[in-house]
Amino acid sequence: MANFIDRRLNSKNKSTVNRQRFLRRYKNQIKKSVSDAINQRGVTDIESGENIVIPKRDLSEPVFHQGSGGIRDRVHPGNDQFSPGDKIPRPPKQGGQGSGQGDASDSGEGEDDFTFSISKDEYLNLLFEDLELPNLEKNQLDKLIEYKTVRSGYCAEGVPANIDIVKSLQGSIARRIAMTSSKRKQLKELEQKLSALTDDKHDHIQEERELSNDIQALKEKIAKVPFIDTFDLRFRNYAKQAVPTSKAVMFCLMDVSGSMDQATKEMAKRFYILLYLFLSRTYKNIDVVYIRHHTQAKEVDEHEFFYSQETGGTIASSALDLMNQIINERYNDNQWNIYGAQASDGDNWADDSPRCKSLLETQILPKTRYFSYIEITQRAHQTLWQHYQQVAHSNPNFAMQHIKSVADIYPVFRELFKKNTQNAA
Repeated sequence: MANFIDRRLNSKNKSTVNRQRFLRRYKNQIKKSVSDAINQRGVTDIESGENIVIPKRDLSEPVFHQGSGGIRDRVHPGNDQFSPGDKIPRPPKQGGQGSGQGDASDSGEGEDDFTFSISKDEYLNLLFEDLELPNLEKNQLDKLIEYKTVRSGYCAEGVPANIDIVKSLQGSIARRIAMTSSKRKQLKELEQKLSALTDDKHDHIQEERELSNDIQALKEKIAKVPFIDTFDLRFRNYAKQAVPTSKAVMFCLMDVSGSMDQATKEMAKRFYILLYLFLSRTYKNIDVVYIRHHTQAKEVDEHEFFYSQETGGTIASSALDLMNQIINERYNDNQWNIYGAQASDGDNWADDSPRCKSLLETQILPKTRYFSYIEITQRAHQTLWQHYQQVAHSNPNFAMQHIKSVADIYPVFRELFKKNTQNAA
């Protein structure tokens, strides 16, 4: 058995050319593996990379074979057991039962899967590649200006680590050409005269000696021009560029009444984490506000938001009221890009659902870029869903989806943030 180890160094923030070519070639299979893997991942490792498994059959390459060609005669032996049209039974399985999952191959050959790892950035790129934030506009830029270092041409002075060798050699060649061009032209003329005198049958010893001395003197002058001078050195120049940052806030609203069990909260948590990661690809600074509610709403931290449980009924409008209050107090909609996501099992007091509709249409949606509502339940939809449907019909920045199991989370997320092909066209 031979082991091949690729010891080529990867450049900074880039993978090898072969890796990028592999990702492009098998992009469809990799994206399918990524979408399948997200449903099995734990909440705590959602931000890490992923081990991708591609069936070996999907990695097959076209192969050219040399055909036999020509006219061939072949004699097949007969048999005394079967007649035309008979069905031949499958041969019994050979060998013992292995320790792996699945059945053994009936042909004596196995089919391996190809497994490789992708980084966090590659994983997120594949996860959100064809998605977009609807109604994306960057509000007033943050007063806090950040700076990034960018290339700013070349300069004649700098530290040795910033020397640009190619640019310096180009300057050296240009300087030597400029300083020696007239001498080289004169040298060429003298060499032609010397060659003409040499070919002449008459004696021109004195003239040849003088020409040889002049040629030697010119060569020495040309040789004295240094190969590289301090004037030739060029250093890469860097400058700090101001990068204004836009701000975004993400409101997470969730029902924590007795009907919301821990499994339902885990599904909501997965959705919220996907939304946060998706927003972080567009906005550098993101605030997250957690609001839980039953009959009353309260702003809490992340742990209490996902793991506390209350008893009693549900008044969803209390969370919307608190969200509107926090926006008015801390997040001016002219300076912040506001996003909201509400998760519920659909339970709500029937008299409160019209108030939720009114709050969304008059207070929340005019201030938010996008508001999504997910209902996690196996039951039939109730009054809250019905009133929210009316909101979705008349407000393009509001969307709602139904989740029944963990496997629905990623497809629902993609449906909420799919690209608008009409606008793109």
